[in-house]
Amino acid sequence: MSQIDFTTSEETQALANEVACLKAMVTLMLKGMGQADAGKVIINMERFIAQLEDQPQADVFSNTIKQIKFAYRQ
Repeated sequence: MSQIDFTTSEETQALANEVACLKAMVTLMLKGMGQADAGKVIINMERFIAQLEDQPQADVFSNTIKQIKFAYRQ
């Protein structure tokens, strides 16, 4: 694992595509965990977001969690 290159392009669209991929991957991982454990992960993330002092960052995190929850329910 230490020899794998995880560099990200400096292009905004490439970065946006990588983030979208990671959101999809997290959603699929949560689906694979089972409802009880996935619920715990979401609750813990929401608690973490509530403790953030940077409101713009908290808003972005909250929106991301909403997207993942929506995709999880489908």
